[in-house]
Amino acid sequence: MHFKHPEILYFLFLLIVPILVHLFQLRRFKTSYFTNVRFLKELAVQTRKSSKIKKLLLLATRLLLLTFLILAFAQPFFEAVDSKNASNEMYIVLDNSFSMQAKGKKGELLKRAVQELLENTPENAQFSLLTNTENFWNTDIKSSKSALQNLKYSAAAFDLSAITAKIKAHQSAHKKDIVIITDAVGLKEKDIKNIDFDDKPYFIVPKAEQKNNISIDSVYINQTLENFYEIGINLSAYGEDFKPVSTALYNQNKLIAKTIINFDTKKKKITFTIPKEAFHGYVSIEDNGLTYDNKLFFSISKNKKINVISIGAPEKSNFLSRIYTSAEFNYQNYALNVLDYNSLEKQNTIILNELEEIPQALQTTLKAFVGKGGNLVIIPSEKTSASNLNTFLGNFGKILFKNLESNSKLITKINFDHPLFSGVFETKITNFQYPKTNSSFAVSSPYPSVLSFEDQTPFVTAIQTPISGVTIFTAPINSSNSNFQQSPLIVPLFYKIGQNNQKTGVNALTIGNNAPYFVDVLLTKDAILEVKGTEDSFIPIQQILNNKVKLTFNDFPETAGNYSIFDKKEWVENISFNYKRTESDLSLINTSMLSDFKTADTLATIFNTLQTERTDSQIWKWFVIFALLFLALEMAIIKFVK
Repeated sequence: MHFKHPEILYFLFLLIVPILVHLFQLRRFKTSYFTNVRFLKELAVQTRKSSKIKKLLLLATRLLLLTFLILAFAQPFFEAVDSKNASNEMYIVLDNSFSMQAKGKKGELLKRAVQELLENTPENAQFSLLTNTENFWNTDIKSSKSALQNLKYSAAAFDLSAITAKIKAHQSAHKKDIVIITDAVGLKEKDIKNIDFDDKPYFIVPKAEQKNNISIDSVYINQTLENFYEIGINLSAYGEDFKPVSTALYNQNKLIAKTIINFDTKKKKITFTIPKEAFHGYVSIEDNGLTYDNKLFFSISKNKKINVISIGAPEKSNFLSRIYTSAEFNYQNYALNVLDYNSLEKQNTIILNELEEIPQALQTTLKAFVGKGGNLVIIPSEKTSASNLNTFLGNFGKILFKNLESNSKLITKINFDHPLFSGVFETKITNFQYPKTNSSFAVSSPYPSVLSFEDQTPFVTAIQTPISGVTIFTAPINSSNSNFQQSPLIVPLFYKIGQNNQKTGVNALTIGNNAPYFVDVLLTKDAILEVKGTEDSFIPIQQILNNKVKLTFNDFPETAGNYSIFDKKEWVENISFNYKRTESDLSLINTSMLSDFKTADTLATIFNTLQTERTDSQIWKWFVIFALLFLALEMAIIKFVK
């Protein structure tokens, strides 16, 4: 037992006062004369005995009364089990990712967690609240009530490492109590290992009752017909025993197609046929799982012809005119001596077809062209100077041309995973009519090959960046050196090269993906592009590149949907944004990782535990009660004991 004011215990010396009063009777007695006291003798003996007992009882009650009264003023208490952490600061981490849309016994997990915070957090408790996207430092439940009630689901996944790093960086002279409320979907073991606080945090893991969920993963052009697009839609089912799901396609919020899907497999693909024209809408489903992945917004731009130019001898470039047809491309060929350098910046793709030397002026122009998002194709000539070519290629990467080898080689390997062949082949071809070359350059390249010779050396390799591509052949492909022009591979290869980094399909960007986006628009120096939706708008980071503008969106917008890009009030093009599908699988929960941490079912349990373990047991009230009892007992003795 401890005392809050131990100095008051010195007043216990006052206990000597009633003892002295008892020992020395201060009353003076008068002698009364009676004629005869013989009959009172027996009564006097009895009175002296009862009087002595009464005085002893009064002495005892007064001593106890005074003792308990002094002890009460000294405020005795029993020290708490965890009193050393009574001054700890409280941090509450609340996961508001989309997986918290799942329904538990009492509704959506996030809404229920917010309700528990509002109901069970003591009004005088100071704490800091951290969510996936927002931080509220040193607040209380009254101040944060409005923010909690208006808390929205976040497109950012729950990153425990990043949040705990913020808590560690928050300077404080006190230790930290951390309560983490998360459904643990996607929680990684490395996030748990990074927790190195002195006291391990509490985890509250609300459980979803309904774990079945269907997600729309992607939309793409499956096939392009003369007047129609065949739209392919990929869906994933997580869980078991799914009912048929209604799927609808909307353009400008107008229903244009609808169907029912039966999930006999975990992955499902359906197709819709739509007119071959601009599209700005979404595909949606209706299921009982999460709602954030029930819509996928996408846009299809009106077809624009792609500008392609080849530089080289016309007789060696005739095959390109048969690939880059006027229906989809603006194709032109120029000999080097008649080339207009000013026209190059207007091109999307430039092909150097068997130039013997690349002039320095052309090298400088092409370096700027690639740096601003253009595609470049280099086909060497047998007479090409390796040193001249290497000087030029040094502007783009680490490919190094060596000597020309005059031996026949077969082209036998296709890199089906390369971006230039994505969506070209339905199945991987292992046996096809191998084209060949009679002579080729030996090269040193750290980049993956697109096509390879039988000796695993590259025939076509590419330097891919987020904004441009440089495709390099290692052998001439004229008809005297190779039969590659007669190979069925030449059309899809050059077609994909021409379309590389061009908007020729479905536009469905992912929020948080920082890959640059290019808009074909000619802006003045001080002009700014703005992205507008139905509810919000923002200005992305932008860079003017000749007849294009490079946009970087970072974490904008916050809400998925269909948007449009404007130059002041003039519409430029449509664009669509969607949430990442990383939260769709509710089975990605591994609570065994939390076995070394303290867990609780509710926030009220944690607050009660902390209060019980860290609050001293005050017992001075009991001493006051006992003092009053002895006072009452003294009065009873005086009144009733004779």
